[in-house]
Amino acid sequence: MSDELLIKRQPLAAGFVETWTLNAPASRNALSDGMVGALLAAAGRARGDAGLRGVVLRGAGGHFCAGGSLGGFAKAIGQPLAEGAADPLVPINRRFGALLEALCALPQWLIAVVEGAAMGGGVGLVCCADHVLAAEGAQFATPEVTLGVVPAQIAPFVVRRLGPTAARRWLLTGQRHGAAAALRDGMADEIADADGLQAALNAAVARYAQAAPQAVAATKRLLLEEREQPLPDLLDAAAQLFAQSLRGSEAPLGLAAFGARQPAPWSMSP
Repeated sequence: MSDELLIKRQPLAAGFVETWTLNAPASRNALSDGMVGALLAAAGRARGDAGLRGVVLRGAGGHFCAGGSLGGFAKAIGQPLAEGAADPLVPINRRFGALLEALCALPQWLIAVVEGAAMGGGVGLVCCADHVLAAEGAQFATPEVTLGVVPAQIAPFVVRRLGPTAARRWLLTGQRHGAAAALRDGMADEIADADGLQAALNAAVARYAQAAPQAVAATKRLLLEEREQPLPDLLDAAAQLFAQSLRGSEAPLGLAAFGARQPAPWSMSP
Protein backbone atom coordinates (compact mmCIF):
# COMPACT_ATOMS: atom_id res chain seq x y z
CA MET A 1 0.00 0.00 0.00
CA SER A 2 1.30 3.47 -0.88
CA ASP A 3 2.10 5.89 1.94
CA GLU A 4 0.07 8.42 -0.07
CA LEU A 5 -3.12 6.48 0.66
CA LEU A 6 -3.81 5.15 4.15
CA ILE A 7 -6.46 2.44 4.45
CA LYS A 8 -8.05 1.60 7.79
CA ARG A 9 -10.51 -1.28 8.01
CA GLN A 10 -13.07 -1.41 10.81
CA PRO A 11 -15.80 -3.93 11.62
CA LEU A 12 -19.38 -3.14 10.73
CA ALA A 13 -22.49 -5.25 11.13
CA ALA A 14 -22.07 -8.20 8.76
CA GLY A 15 -18.88 -6.87 7.24
CA PHE A 16 -16.45 -3.97 7.28
CA VAL A 17 -16.11 -0.30 6.42
CA GLU A 18 -12.84 1.16 5.18
CA THR A 19 -11.52 4.69 5.53
CA TRP A 20 -9.28 5.75 2.64
CA THR A 21 -7.23 8.78 3.65
CA LEU A 22 -5.36 10.82 1.05
CA ASN A 23 -2.03 11.29 2.79
CA ALA A 24 0.12 14.04 1.30
CA PRO A 25 -0.62 16.92 3.69
CA ALA A 26 2.36 19.01 2.55
CA SER A 27 0.66 19.42 -0.86
CA ARG A 28 -2.87 19.48 0.59
CA ASN A 29 -3.20 15.94 -0.74
CA ALA A 30 -2.62 16.84 -4.39
CA LEU A 31 -3.22 14.00 -6.81
CA SER A 32 0.23 12.69 -7.68
CA ASP A 33 0.71 9.71 -10.00
CA GLY A 34 1.38 7.58 -6.93
CA MET A 35 -1.83 8.63 -5.21
CA VAL A 36 -3.92 8.04 -8.33
CA GLY A 37 -2.34 4.60 -8.70
CA ALA A 38 -3.01 3.74 -5.07
CA LEU A 39 -6.65 4.81 -5.36
CA LEU A 40 -7.07 2.78 -8.55
CA ALA A 41 -5.61 -0.27 -6.81
CA ALA A 42 -7.87 0.21 -3.79
CA ALA A 43 -10.96 0.57 -6.00
CA GLY A 44 -10.01 -2.54 -7.97
CA ARG A 45 -9.57 -4.56 -4.80
CA ALA A 46 -12.83 -3.25 -3.33
CA ARG A 47 -14.83 -4.44 -6.33
CA GLY A 48 -14.03 -8.05 -5.41
CA ASP A 49 -14.31 -7.68 -1.63
CA ALA A 50 -17.61 -9.25 -0.60
CA GLY A 51 -17.10 -8.31 3.04
CA LEU A 52 -16.64 -4.60 2.40
CA ARG A 53 -19.88 -2.68 3.01
CA GLY A 54 -18.74 0.90 2.46
CA VAL A 55 -15.85 3.31 1.99
CA VAL A 56 -15.17 6.68 3.62
CA LEU A 57 -12.86 8.93 1.58
CA ARG A 58 -11.14 11.85 3.30
CA GLY A 59 -7.88 13.79 3.41
CA ALA A 60 -5.12 14.15 5.97
CA GLY A 61 -3.90 17.39 7.50
CA GLY A 62 -7.15 19.33 7.48
CA HIS A 63 -7.71 19.33 3.71
CA PHE A 64 -9.51 17.00 1.34
CA CYS A 65 -7.62 17.35 -1.96
CA ALA A 66 -6.02 20.31 -3.75
CA GLY A 67 -6.48 18.70 -7.17
CA GLY A 68 -4.04 17.49 -9.77
CA SER A 69 -0.32 17.81 -9.26
CA LEU A 70 1.19 19.63 -12.25
CA GLY A 71 4.80 19.06 -11.20
CA GLY A 72 5.29 16.25 -13.69
CA PHE A 73 3.93 18.41 -16.50
CA ALA A 74 6.28 21.37 -15.94
CA LYS A 75 8.44 20.78 -19.04
CA ALA A 76 5.39 20.47 -21.28
CA ILE A 77 3.60 23.66 -20.21
CA GLY A 78 3.46 26.05 -23.15
CA GLN A 79 5.48 23.75 -25.38
CA PRO A 80 3.93 22.65 -28.69
CA LEU A 81 3.92 18.98 -29.54
CA ALA A 82 6.20 17.81 -32.36
CA GLU A 83 4.25 17.11 -35.54
CA GLY A 84 2.97 13.54 -35.66
CA ALA A 85 4.09 12.74 -32.10
CA ALA A 86 1.79 11.06 -29.60
CA ASP A 87 1.19 13.35 -26.63
CA PRO A 88 2.24 11.66 -23.35
CA LEU A 89 -0.04 14.00 -21.40
CA VAL A 90 -3.15 12.35 -22.84
CA PRO A 91 -2.85 8.90 -21.15
CA ILE A 92 -1.81 10.55 -17.87
CA ASN A 93 -4.93 12.69 -17.81
CA ARG A 94 -7.14 9.83 -18.98
CA ARG A 95 -5.85 7.66 -16.14
CA PHE A 96 -7.40 10.08 -13.67
CA GLY A 97 -10.68 9.78 -15.56
CA ALA A 98 -10.41 6.01 -15.18
CA LEU A 99 -10.08 6.51 -11.43
CA LEU A 100 -13.27 8.60 -11.33
CA GLU A 101 -15.06 5.90 -13.31
CA ALA A 102 -13.82 3.24 -10.88
CA LEU A 103 -14.95 5.20 -7.82
CA CYS A 104 -18.40 5.77 -9.29
CA ALA A 105 -18.65 2.06 -10.10
CA LEU A 106 -17.80 0.83 -6.60
CA PRO A 107 -20.43 -1.69 -5.51
CA GLN A 108 -20.20 -0.29 -1.98
CA TRP A 109 -21.57 3.05 -0.80
CA LEU A 110 -18.96 5.82 -0.82
CA ILE A 111 -19.01 8.71 1.66
CA ALA A 112 -16.69 11.69 1.11
CA VAL A 113 -15.74 13.83 4.11
CA VAL A 114 -14.57 17.23 2.90
CA GLU A 115 -12.51 19.41 5.21
CA GLY A 116 -10.51 22.42 4.04
CA ALA A 117 -9.87 22.55 0.30
CA ALA A 118 -11.48 20.42 -2.41
CA MET A 119 -10.12 21.88 -5.65
CA GLY A 120 -10.10 20.76 -9.28
CA GLY A 121 -9.52 17.03 -9.32
CA GLY A 122 -10.55 16.96 -5.65
CA VAL A 123 -14.01 18.11 -6.72
CA GLY A 124 -13.95 15.26 -9.23
CA LEU A 125 -13.42 12.82 -6.36
CA VAL A 126 -16.27 14.42 -4.43
CA CYS A 127 -18.60 13.97 -7.41
CA CYS A 128 -18.11 10.19 -7.24
CA ALA A 129 -19.46 9.92 -3.69
CA ASP A 130 -22.94 8.70 -2.79
CA HIS A 131 -22.94 11.05 0.21
CA VAL A 132 -20.84 14.17 0.79
CA LEU A 133 -20.33 15.46 4.33
CA ALA A 134 -18.74 18.92 4.36
CA ALA A 135 -17.13 20.65 7.31
CA GLU A 136 -18.38 24.18 7.87
CA GLY A 137 -15.09 25.67 6.69
CA ALA A 138 -14.75 23.55 3.54
CA GLN A 139 -13.99 25.33 0.27
CA PHE A 140 -14.80 23.88 -3.16
CA ALA A 141 -13.65 25.13 -6.56
CA THR A 142 -12.88 24.05 -10.11
CA PRO A 143 -10.31 26.77 -10.93
CA GLU A 144 -8.82 25.21 -14.06
CA VAL A 145 -10.18 27.77 -16.53
CA THR A 146 -8.73 30.62 -14.47
CA LEU A 147 -5.33 28.99 -15.03
CA GLY A 148 -5.80 28.52 -18.75
CA VAL A 149 -6.45 24.79 -18.35
CA VAL A 150 -9.48 22.67 -19.28
CA PRO A 151 -11.17 20.70 -16.46
CA ALA A 152 -11.20 17.81 -18.88
CA GLN A 153 -11.76 14.63 -16.88
CA ILE A 154 -13.88 16.09 -14.07
CA ALA A 155 -16.37 17.99 -16.25
CA PRO A 156 -18.74 15.05 -16.99
CA PHE A 157 -18.80 14.09 -13.32
CA VAL A 158 -19.52 17.66 -12.20
CA VAL A 159 -22.43 17.78 -14.66
CA ARG A 160 -23.77 14.49 -13.32
CA ARG A 161 -23.53 15.74 -9.76
CA LEU A 162 -24.85 19.28 -10.17
CA GLY A 163 -26.84 19.27 -13.39
CA PRO A 164 -25.88 21.37 -16.43
CA THR A 165 -26.84 24.82 -15.15
CA ALA A 166 -24.89 24.79 -11.89
CA ALA A 167 -22.06 22.83 -13.52
CA ARG A 168 -21.59 25.59 -16.10
CA ARG A 169 -21.34 28.17 -13.34
CA TRP A 170 -18.79 26.10 -11.41
CA LEU A 171 -16.69 25.03 -14.39
CA LEU A 172 -16.70 28.25 -16.41
CA THR A 173 -15.96 30.73 -13.60
CA GLY A 174 -13.62 28.80 -11.30
CA GLN A 175 -15.27 30.59 -8.38
CA ARG A 176 -14.78 29.31 -4.85
CA HIS A 177 -17.82 27.97 -3.02
CA GLY A 178 -18.16 27.58 0.72
CA ALA A 179 -19.95 24.65 2.34
CA ALA A 180 -23.33 26.42 2.35
CA ALA A 181 -23.10 27.16 -1.40
CA ALA A 182 -21.99 23.60 -2.08
CA LEU A 183 -25.02 22.34 -0.16
CA ARG A 184 -27.32 24.67 -2.09
CA ASP A 185 -25.96 23.56 -5.47
CA GLY A 186 -25.93 19.86 -4.60
CA MET A 187 -22.19 19.28 -4.29
CA ALA A 188 -22.59 18.55 -0.57
CA ASP A 189 -25.37 16.61 1.15
CA GLU A 190 -24.87 17.88 4.69
CA ILE A 191 -22.70 20.21 6.74
CA ALA A 192 -21.28 19.73 10.23
CA ASP A 193 -19.15 21.92 12.44
CA ALA A 194 -15.72 20.76 13.54
CA ASP A 195 -16.94 19.40 16.85
CA GLY A 196 -19.79 17.48 15.25
CA LEU A 197 -18.05 16.16 12.15
CA GLN A 198 -17.22 12.70 13.49
CA ALA A 199 -20.68 12.26 14.97
CA ALA A 200 -22.23 13.27 11.64
CA LEU A 201 -20.00 10.76 9.85
CA ASN A 202 -20.93 8.00 12.28
CA ALA A 203 -24.61 8.77 11.73
CA ALA A 204 -24.19 8.70 7.94
CA VAL A 205 -22.40 5.35 8.10
CA ALA A 206 -25.19 4.00 10.31
CA ARG A 207 -27.84 5.14 7.83
CA TYR A 208 -26.13 3.54 4.85
CA ALA A 209 -25.42 0.37 6.82
CA GLN A 210 -29.16 -0.31 7.02
CA ALA A 211 -29.08 -1.28 3.33
CA ALA A 212 -28.37 -4.82 2.17
CA PRO A 213 -24.97 -5.11 0.40
CA GLN A 214 -26.14 -6.98 -2.70
CA ALA A 215 -29.11 -4.65 -3.12
CA VAL A 216 -26.81 -1.63 -2.84
CA ALA A 217 -24.46 -3.03 -5.49
CA ALA A 218 -27.31 -3.78 -7.90
CA THR A 219 -28.92 -0.38 -7.34
CA LYS A 220 -25.64 1.42 -8.00
CA ARG A 221 -25.22 -0.54 -11.24
CA LEU A 222 -28.72 0.49 -12.27
CA LEU A 223 -28.03 4.15 -11.50
CA LEU A 224 -24.90 4.05 -13.66
CA GLU A 225 -26.71 2.35 -16.52
CA GLU A 226 -29.44 5.02 -16.41
CA ARG A 227 -27.08 7.39 -18.19
CA GLU A 228 -26.21 4.94 -20.95
CA GLN A 229 -29.35 3.06 -21.96
CA PRO A 230 -32.63 4.08 -23.61
CA LEU A 231 -35.44 4.04 -21.06
CA PRO A 232 -37.21 0.88 -22.34
CA ASP A 233 -33.94 -1.10 -22.25
CA LEU A 234 -33.16 0.28 -18.81
CA LEU A 235 -36.57 -0.75 -17.46
CA ASP A 236 -36.13 -4.24 -18.93
CA ALA A 237 -32.82 -4.55 -17.09
CA ALA A 238 -34.38 -3.13 -13.93
CA ALA A 239 -37.14 -5.74 -14.00
CA GLN A 240 -34.49 -8.47 -14.20
CA LEU A 241 -32.64 -6.99 -11.23
CA PHE A 242 -35.88 -6.79 -9.23
CA ALA A 243 -36.70 -10.42 -9.89
CA GLN A 244 -33.15 -11.53 -9.07
CA SER A 245 -33.22 -9.62 -5.79
CA LEU A 246 -36.51 -11.21 -4.68
CA ARG A 247 -35.15 -14.67 -5.50
CA GLY A 248 -31.77 -13.98 -3.88
CA SER A 249 -30.47 -14.49 -0.36
CA GLU A 250 -31.12 -11.02 1.06
CA ALA A 251 -34.84 -10.49 0.44
CA PRO A 252 -36.06 -13.40 2.62
CA LEU A 253 -33.94 -12.16 5.52
CA GLY A 254 -34.89 -8.51 5.10
CA LEU A 255 -38.61 -9.15 4.70
CA ALA A 256 -38.69 -11.57 7.62
CA ALA A 257 -36.91 -9.06 9.84
CA PHE A 258 -39.35 -6.35 8.77
CA GLY A 259 -42.32 -8.57 9.58
CA ALA A 260 -40.89 -9.40 13.00
CA ARG A 261 -40.00 -5.74 13.62
CA GLN A 262 -36.39 -6.74 14.05
CA PRO A 263 -33.25 -5.26 12.45
CA ALA A 264 -32.00 -6.98 9.33
CA PRO A 265 -28.80 -9.01 9.86
CA TRP A 266 -26.71 -6.55 7.85
CA SER A 267 -27.95 -3.43 9.67
CA MET A 268 -26.46 -1.53 12.57
CA SER A 269 -28.15 0.75 15.09
CA PRO A 270 -28.18 4.44 14.05
